Amino acid sequence: MIEIVFSDSAGGSLKIAQHYGEGKYCGGTAGVIINHSDGSKPTKAEIKNAQRKLEERERLAWEKAVPLGGNSSDVFSFNLAWSVGSIADNCLGIERLGVLERLFSIYPEDVGKPAVEELYQSATKNLDAIRNKVENGETLRIWYSNQPDEICGLYWIMNLLKSWELLFTKVVLVKLPEWTIDETTIVRYNSWGEVEPGKWHNYLDLQMTAPKVLINAIASHWSDLQKENAPLRALINGRLQSVPENFYDDFILREIDSEKNEFREANLIGRILGKYQLGISDRWLALRIEEMIRSGKLSVVSSAPEDGPSYHRILKKANRI
Repeated sequence: MIEIVFSDSAGGSLKIAQHYGEGKYCGGTAGVIINHSDGSKPTKAEIKNAQRKLEERERLAWEKAVPLGGNSSDVFSFNLAWSVGSIADNCLGIERLGVLERLFSIYPEDVGKPAVEELYQSATKNLDAIRNKVENGETLRIWYSNQPDEICGLYWIMNLLKSWELLFTKVVLVKLPEWTIDETTIVRYNSWGEVEPGKWHNYLDLQMTAPKVLINAIASHWSDLQKENAPLRALINGRLQSVPENFYDDFILREIDSEKNEFREANLIGRILGKYQLGISDRWLALRIEEMIRSGKLSVVSSAPEDGPSYHRILKKANRI
């Protein structure tokens, strides 16, 4: 079984899930962070109690888990941000590399550039391995959600199968539900990267085999999106649509309105991601804010440290924002 996910965090969690819960729980080192609203330091007793509760939760999660089985070598992650930028190329061409370079340009060059090269080379290698496996009759299991990059990744893979003339491949789909109930708590995940290793087995009952007609339909829709080749893609009313580059700007401007005249850009981005759950990255928000600076809506008060992302800085509102 070939496992396909669309983020490195999902890939790492899935690999752990394959054997999570096997054998006796051995425990490990537990780190906790405790903050007091009055700024006081936590006591040793508070830290010890928090660690004990965390270790107990980890033990219970291990004992309740059902290992997925399989080999980590069969897990392939494509962290390629297909919801952003040009999708004219069927495979991994120079345009996709350019999109990744733009997204990672918010980081220092010695961080962003190696990260892009690793992502791109890993994806190219993974794609070759998957093609060889499906040509030999192995089944694809694709884990996706409504998160823009994950559903775009699904459409991209389906279109690849069609272009490879491998529609006979057995494809199993597992879609992350909008919400689940964990005992008495409603849990909402934006993407598979947020799912804990001990929880993946809970979703196996949702898997379905994709009929050839569905694969063709998805591949055809991706081809239509390729022809439109818009700056962004988003799920609107259940359908993947091409959208303009400023599609998320209203959410940014709404939160800027609630800021003081000078504010920390990192705090703004964090609040947007947490409040609206848009499924987009901090990188894209940072690029859109950069565009607002270029257009004169915002100005830079203090620059980010050389070893940090560009949005670790202080910004100021313009009078006309």
